[in-house]
Amino acid sequence: MTVEILLVEDNQADVLLLSEVLETEEWSHCLHAVEDGVEALDFLYRRHAHANAPRPDLILMDLNTPRKNGSEVLAEIRTDPVLAHIPVIILSGSPWERDTLSLLGIPEERYLIKPMTYQGYLDVVQQIQDIWRRLGRAGSRDLRP
Repeated sequence: MTVEILLVEDNQADVLLLSEVLETEEWSHCLHAVEDGVEALDFLYRRHAHANAPRPDLILMDLNTPRKNGSEVLAEIRTDPVLAHIPVIILSGSPWERDTLSLLGIPEERYLIKPMTYQGYLDVVQQIQDIWRRLGRAGSRDLRP
């Protein structure tokens, strides 16, 4: 089964590194990257240039994105019954944002700090895969929590 992953990240270096590391893993996936919160919502709601976008199985999101930040995107996702079941993992450059996790409805285990090295990205991808397995998503497209 191919896991459809939506990455919401405005730093192209982070997008490239994550993409490269995911390609080295034996995890069947398709990574879709968008640069900001507005584009993320367009992808999720299949609007404009993303009219034919697949429904993601997993969302990886930076909280500090232009036009609409990750907190605002999460608020919209959580109130939509079609999207609310999609698991979200926060990839942040700052450990200080952890304080807002309970307000965002994100379990602490799903808050990962963006690494600065290739090896760090290998570790983060392993954590993402571990979270995916714990959620019981590995062999099923049933995404209910």
